[in-house]
Order: sequence, then C-alpha cells, then structure tokens
Amino acid sequence: MPLTLHHRIHLLNFLRKLTVTSVLFLLPLRFLDLGYDGWRIGIIVSMYAVAPLLASFPTGWINDRLAMSGVIRGGLLVQGLALLSMAWIRAFPVMAAAFLVLGLANNVLDVSFNSLYYKDETAMDQNRKYGVYAFWTSFGPAVGILGGGLLLHGADFRLLLVVFAAIMILSLAAARRLEHVKFHRVTLREYGRSVLRAKTLLFILFAFILALHWGIEGTVFSPFLQKAFGLKDFGLALYISAGLFCLSFSAVLVGALRFNLRANKRLLLAAMAASGTGFILMAAVRGVWASFAFNALHQIGDGALGALMTLFTSRLFEKRNIGGSAGLAQSVPILGQMAGAMIFSPLGYKLGLQYPFFLCGGLLVLNAFYGAVIFRKMEY
Repeated sequence: MPLTLHHRIHLLNFLRKLTVTSVLFLLPLRFLDLGYDGWRIGIIVSMYAVAPLLASFPTGWINDRLAMSGVIRGGLLVQGLALLSMAWIRAFPVMAAAFLVLGLANNVLDVSFNSLYYKDETAMDQNRKYGVYAFWTSFGPAVGILGGGLLLHGADFRLLLVVFAAIMILSLAAARRLEHVKFHRVTLREYGRSVLRAKTLLFILFAFILALHWGIEGTVFSPFLQKAFGLKDFGLALYISAGLFCLSFSAVLVGALRFNLRANKRLLLAAMAASGTGFILMAAVRGVWASFAFNALHQIGDGALGALMTLFTSRLFEKRNIGGSAGLAQSVPILGQMAGAMIFSPLGYKLGLQYPFFLCGGLLVLNAFYGAVIFRKMEY
C-alpha cells in the first residue's frame, strides 16, 4: 500500500528527530571528554538554537509561496552531512559551527513539516491530528536515545554519529511527492498583521518561557544524571529514553480525546504545571527511581504540551500565511532555548547541576498561572 502524505510526514519526523534530539541529549558527555567547560557547552547549544532565527521566516515564506519538497530534501541532506562531520571534529570553534549548521537544517525541516501539516485539509478531529503528529516527533528521540546508548555501550560517539548520518541520508527516499497543498501570494504586511497582535504576542511569551528548559536539557541534563546517580552510557540513555516514551504516549492520549476548546485549555495549563513540578523534583530527590518517576511526570506534561501547543498555533493564523507567520512565531521559543542554555549552563556548572532544574521548573509552574490569565482574556 502506498504511503499517504501523513504517513510520509510521520515517518520523516520520526527519523529526523531520532537523530538530532538524541545528539542534543547525549553529546554534552562527549563535550566534557573533549575538555569543554560550561560556557563552551552553552555556546555550542546556543548556536543550534540561534540558527533558526536566520531561517524560520524565510523558510515559512517559501513554504507559503513555493514548493516544499525541495526544501525538505535539502534540509535532510544537510542535517546528515552535519552529523557526519561531527564524528571527526574536536576543536571548539569548528564544533560550534557544525551545531550552527545542524540547527539551520533542523529548523528548515521543523518549519516545513509544520507548514505542510498545518496546510493539509484532510478532515479529521483536531486533537487526533496534532496528537498523532506530536507522538511521532517525540517517539523518534525515545528510540534514538535508547539505540544511541546501546551503541555507546559497545562502541563510541564516532560510530553513533556515522549511523545517525546514514539514517538521515537514507530518509531522502521518503521525501518524494509531498506536495498536496495550495500556495498563495502573501505580502509582508499580512505576516506583520498576523503576528503583531496582542493574542499572538501573549501566546508567544507563553511559548518562550516553556522553551527555557530545552536549553537545560541540551547542556546539563546528561552530566547531572552522571554526577548525581552515576549513570553512564546505556543506563543514562535508558533513563532519558524511558522518559521520552512517556512523553510520546502522553501526546497519543491527547489525540485520543475529542476536540473541545475549553477542555484543551485546561489540559494545557495542567500539563505546564506538571512539567514544571516534575522538572524541580527530579533533581531534588536522592534516589534514581524517585528521580525517574518525577522525570516521567515532567515528560507526560511535555508530551501533552507538544500536541496542544501545535494545535493552538494552528488556530492562531490563516492557512494561506501560516508558514511564514508560524515561522516568525517559532523564532521566539528558539530564543527561549538559547537563553536557557546561556543562562543555566554556566550557572549549573558553577553552583551545582541541580540548580537549573529548580529555577527553570519554578518558571514553568508560574507560566501555568500566566497562561490562565491570557486564556481568560483572549479567545484562542
């Protein structure tokens, strides 16, 4: 049976997130082996995060006006080549440059797949549509980190990166015939009007605060687990991947609920509070099993957030300009990830790796209260 548009999107999201997110979680251990300090690790992850500021809107603009498949194929190829190059890089400036390229490729793919999925007009329940989408983007990292841990247990980071690069290059075969959407001529003024509205800006701030903890996950999460619980290689990968399995199946549960706007708003706020609470407590407890239980709570919250934030973003903009508008909006959470890496990585390596979890988790809990205010004032 031939693959449908949705099947191709989900397969490619699974494969690309399997590689790139696994690298973000596991490579900080490689950086420590190379002698990088907290500032250097923070800068490298910030390069990955800042790159999309250059690419989000241009990619979305192309998605609204021109064909997407060529952009997607190019992004997959560049991501594969960037991963391959990292297998031999040791110098800090070159590694930072490689992460900049990886971030550009990943963002081109994020914006393009989001645009393609937003613009698709297949009739289906909106919770199911975006719950399934979020599941495949989060299930890939869970599988990738578990497989990566197995590879590291028996080999090294070089083999891991070569295997991930091969997966990306082979995935090009599934990137054909993705064009099933209408394209429009959209002016820059239309993009400005759609983004520079009070309801959009308030929602973007909500997303910015949420994104702060992504910077922590890419800089101090693995070293914290290694130092606090003595986890290495497969044990560390098992801890992280099991949490991500909780995240992906949480997205599936959102997809199993029938679309109800009020219920979705309440669930979004509860998920934000659960994410923050779990983030704090996973670093506060002493035992690894108790820590994992709270990490699971955090990831369950993040899984629901992934599905619901995508759903609400789809409601913010018209389909004709959602590529560029969502691309602009997506730049702000990327700034949040960069800020999280630059602020919390040096703080963690200087004062203690647990403190970023305490501070940022508290911000996530406060963000749930902020969300309650904006949802009461604005209609989303």
